[in-house]
Amino acid sequence: MKTLKPPIPLYKSIRFIVILFSFSFQYLSAQVFEIKGNVVDISGDHIPYANVFILSSIDSTVVKGSSADENGFFIISAVVAETYFLQASYVGKKSELTRINISEDLNIGTISITDNSEELDEVVLIHKQPILERKADRIIFNVENTVISQGSSWDILKKTPGVISTQDKLQIRNKDATVYLNNRKIQLSADEVKNLLDGFSGVNIKSIEVIHNPPAEFDADGGPVLNIITSKNIIPGYKGSINATYTQAILPKYAIGTSHYFKTDKLNVFLNYNINPRREFKKEDSGVNYFNNSNTIYSSWDTNFKRKTKSQAQNAALILDYDFNDKNSLNINSTLSFSPNKEFSNSLESKIKNGQQQLDSILITTSNLENTTTNFALDATFEHNFDKEGESIAFNGHITKFKSDQDQAVFSKYYLPNGDLNRSFDFSTNSKQDIQIAIGQVDFISTIGKMPISSGLKFSSIKSTSGIDYFNINESVAVLNTTLSDNFQYDEIIYAGYFNVEKDWEKWSLKAGVRGELTNVLGKSVVLNTSTKQNYFELFPSLFLLHSPSENNSFSFDYSRKLTRPKYQELNPFRYFSNENSFTSGNQKLTAVFSNNFNLNYSLKDTYFFDFYYRDNGKGIETLVFQNNQNQTIRESEQNVFSSKSYGLDFTYNNSITDKWFVSSYISAFSEKISFLAEESNNLIFTKKVEGLYAQLANYLTLSKDGTLTGELSLLYFSGFLIGSYEFSETTNLSVGLRKSLWNKKAVISITADDLFGNVNPIFTSSYLNQDNYRNSRPETQFVSFGFTYNFGNYKLRDNKKDVDKNERDRIE
Repeated sequence: MKTLKPPIPLYKSIRFIVILFSFSFQYLSAQVFEIKGNVVDISGDHIPYANVFILSSIDSTVVKGSSADENGFFIISAVVAETYFLQASYVGKKSELTRINISEDLNIGTISITDNSEELDEVVLIHKQPILERKADRIIFNVENTVISQGSSWDILKKTPGVISTQDKLQIRNKDATVYLNNRKIQLSADEVKNLLDGFSGVNIKSIEVIHNPPAEFDADGGPVLNIITSKNIIPGYKGSINATYTQAILPKYAIGTSHYFKTDKLNVFLNYNINPRREFKKEDSGVNYFNNSNTIYSSWDTNFKRKTKSQAQNAALILDYDFNDKNSLNINSTLSFSPNKEFSNSLESKIKNGQQQLDSILITTSNLENTTTNFALDATFEHNFDKEGESIAFNGHITKFKSDQDQAVFSKYYLPNGDLNRSFDFSTNSKQDIQIAIGQVDFISTIGKMPISSGLKFSSIKSTSGIDYFNINESVAVLNTTLSDNFQYDEIIYAGYFNVEKDWEKWSLKAGVRGELTNVLGKSVVLNTSTKQNYFELFPSLFLLHSPSENNSFSFDYSRKLTRPKYQELNPFRYFSNENSFTSGNQKLTAVFSNNFNLNYSLKDTYFFDFYYRDNGKGIETLVFQNNQNQTIRESEQNVFSSKSYGLDFTYNNSITDKWFVSSYISAFSEKISFLAEESNNLIFTKKVEGLYAQLANYLTLSKDGTLTGELSLLYFSGFLIGSYEFSETTNLSVGLRKSLWNKKAVISITADDLFGNVNPIFTSSYLNQDNYRNSRPETQFVSFGFTYNFGNYKLRDNKKDVDKNERDRIE
């Protein structure tokens, strides 16, 4: 077996971080200022909601912008010291250009928009820079009309400050993030969400809300949230787009999609379809040292694994909004994800050595797997607005139907060192899963005095039926193995209700709420003749407090109690084999996990953000790997650990170095600690702890005067992390991209290169007591991607893209 890679020495990590961020921090002391004033008309009356922006004094391109409030007052923050033009606009009129020299905070007084001002041509603020904004319960990343908004929706999520992106997984503070669209959950699996958002243009996104501790209106089961807020359209018309992407890695990949949007005075219809023909290749090296009773190695397995995947996933979405009148509206939302005949071709070679590291035998395994999944959702919401301002009620109904069929055939042969066949072992499996979800909910929004309140009730029913048939193959004859075959039934009913209240006074903002959930669960294993019942009622309070002693400073504290329910697949007590010695298994005994989450935050000028967090994850569900030293097998499964705790300090910096160069920097120093039952080590309780650093530096550049050519360069560093019993090694990622708009922004071409260092994929090790194994999985993270998008119709319209919060769907894998 290969020698397991030791952890990267701490001094090397520190040296790398110093090099990485010495470039960024030299700018942190750069002075930035704010501009404020009032927009008035010819009579001196305030103009509410007017647009105000500063322009380059060199070429009059837009640098930053803001909107006035209801009293015509505006503030433009984080302005780099320089000379600019200042201009305001409202309803087709604009003020005269005013030259300003910024060397300190500036109160411009009044800006006048007169009736004699010339008509304002349409302005698209392609040079505007992203802005971070702190609210009591979330951070808002405003990206509309910025250099960041020129990519796909998925690209924007990956670039959002505070988001950790590793191998197409989005995390916030080392917890998986749930993606929402306009306050409603995208009702697809993680892979389907990525495919869908890759086909959604980012130009229609107004902002990304990073919600570390979701308040009571969100399901208790969920964790942190990334909420995509889209711009709203008020102009009737039609627009459409087609987009295509070609990605060259080891094997080529394609994606083709089209979107269509039609609006009348009452009707909004959005249609989206994309198909992703893909061929993928993955290599994995792994090794296991097996110990005898004297705790010495008596056998070592060194394995090389290769996988080729062929798939053709398709996603379709239909969103229909109809306004009956000013008080009543209907939304119908349907999504369909279909992945037919996804093929996996696997080959595995294991060299088995004795305690003296002499070759004992060679295992050659080939396997083929075919999987077909269908995921359909239909959702309807009726909303009524009452005469009282701000008071409304919404009724929602939802159904999901998920189906998966999978066939696998595995052929293993053991050879002696001289190449003679020793023995063979063949088997096949057939597995199916059907999930049906039905949900009904009602939400009510009103005010008590001047305090906004919100409340709601929800009912959900989940039925999951799954089964696996395991066949031993002897001389091409398949014989059912009843011991390893099983059928599993899972039923879950949840009754939930919540109440929120908000209060603003002077320099304080408060939001408090509580959610209650009554859960009834029954799981049955037919073959094992076992059942699991869980019945519990729990309260989930949340509190958000924001204090802003001045315009440039704010402090906030938030707390919430949450839970994590096991995914349906994790509960199935089935075994899925790579070969007869390596398999993953479900765990019927998994229970829901309750956590307590605390955050203390400080913001300076909406540019510097400091966040301290502490999270007691309770008996969290973690991925644990166990090797049986006697039988020489290794298995991976989810378990409830004894305890899990996380804490860390985050720093976020976002600012313009020049009007053409925007820098975003995010650093997180963290600690993760778990204690679990070492099932193959005399059931001892073992504790693992990792202290690490995540750092990201992203540069966004406008490379042409007209703003049609933009570029980005980002560098990411991860010192390592803890996932269950696995520790993973240091990783880095350097990526670069260019994007060019053509034909008055009707078309966009792009090129992106990722993982230029070839160091994105970590080594996972699980080494403690009598356990010693590792794996290094290497999917195609190094690639060059070419994209093309063409817009037609009235392509400057905004979208009505929506989705509905259905947390139950998020547990489908």
